[in-house]
Amino acid sequence: MTSYKYRFEKVLTVREQERDETEMAYKEAIQQFEEVATVLYDQMKKKEETLKEQQLRMATGFSIDNLHHYSRYIDMLEMQIDQTQQEVINSRSKMNWYESQLLEKNIEVKKFEKMKEIGKQQYDAEMEYVEANLMDELSTIKFRSKEDRW
Repeated sequence: MTSYKYRFEKVLTVREQERDETEMAYKEAIQQFEEVATVLYDQMKKKEETLKEQQLRMATGFSIDNLHHYSRYIDMLEMQIDQTQQEVINSRSKMNWYESQLLEKNIEVKKFEKMKEIGKQQYDAEMEYVEANLMDELSTIKFRSKEDRW
């Protein structure tokens, strides 16, 4: 008897490779998102600390030049924050897109695996039936040969 050969084995292999590649891209997108989000957090933290320092210095008194310096620095930080927020939005969007692609690839692979499982079960049942018929034939032949000897 021959062993079971899934007729879509090559398709399943290709789909699994696609899924694995998409999973790697998704993990990379997550890493990029985390890096950009960390940069954004650091920038916002720096702005918050600068504002606190400016408020503290204003309470104790400091020159107009220092006030302008803090103001320009805070404006620069806000521009960086805006730019980084856009990068965060883009990287989140990319991450979500890869996540949906990965979900689709997983569903496809599961479908092919389920079809393979069902095909294997049908093959096994058919082989059992063939084997049972073969055993019945052999036992009939054996019984007849004994009968003929009497």
